[in-house]
Amino acid sequence: MALADTELGGSNCGDLGSPFSEIIELNVGGQVYVTRHKTLIAVQDSLLWTMFSKKSPKELARDSKGRFFLDRDGFLFRYILDYLRDLNLVLPDYFPEKSRLQREADFFQLRDLTKRLSPRMIKDNSINEEISQSDTEEGAQQCGSSGAMETLRTMTVSSSGTMRSPSLDSRKSGYITIGYRGSYTIGRDIQTDAKFRRVARITVCGKTSLAKEVFGDTLNESRDPDRPPERYTSRYYLKYNFLEQAFDKLTEAGFHMVACSSTGTCAYTSNDPNEDKIWTSYTEYVFCRE
Repeated sequence: MALADTELGGSNCGDLGSPFSEIIELNVGGQVYVTRHKTLIAVQDSLLWTMFSKKSPKELARDSKGRFFLDRDGFLFRYILDYLRDLNLVLPDYFPEKSRLQREADFFQLRDLTKRLSPRMIKDNSINEEISQSDTEEGAQQCGSSGAMETLRTMTVSSSGTMRSPSLDSRKSGYITIGYRGSYTIGRDIQTDAKFRRVARITVCGKTSLAKEVFGDTLNESRDPDRPPERYTSRYYLKYNFLEQAFDKLTEAGFHMVACSSTGTCAYTSNDPNEDKIWTSYTEYVFCRE
């Protein structure tokens, strides 16, 4: 019976005498994680070890639902938590966030993880970087000796006579589709005002590398985080709700609109046909760069 009582207490507490429960819920930048107390204190002297072994639950920030709150990158924390589980680092192929993950590891005071994420410790990356750097230097020296560097600095002239820079010519061609679901309300005939377009979310469909090139940090990849650069996705969306801002980004990157399609439905706010009409629409814009 005594053994059973001990086991029952262990299932409710992370450690004997610890004020924290065995299972802990975290809210990291809006992303919810559920893990064990012993996982969070796996690395001694780390920030999480200090929070969950040296402090009491009352001293830690919580969200409205009682979860412990950390104002950090919620997407990258999944890799921090994976590392704490078995102290091993496994990243997906084509992982573009290594420098940001290193910054998170440094914040959480995970010194070994920070070292593993440094360029010198990542063998594949260091080898590729050294090869590409040496090739670039050798190519630059050869171009300098033959006078080709001066040619690269000049503007190239296309067959139509328009001036184009080498950077524009080297960009990849492709398509990007922008979609949004919006709604607006038209008032009754006796009213002159109307509630115009309200965009809930702007989605981005196309090749991963093109989407990241055009939208950069304004692209939210949380719904499809590990997509390789040459694969296609339809799950990205933008961190803002202004269509014109997305159009400006595409125009600056050399894209132009080639097609547009929209569907819509109408409904009343109540059974009274004299009440406001709510229009809901889904629209897609197709952009191309040749």
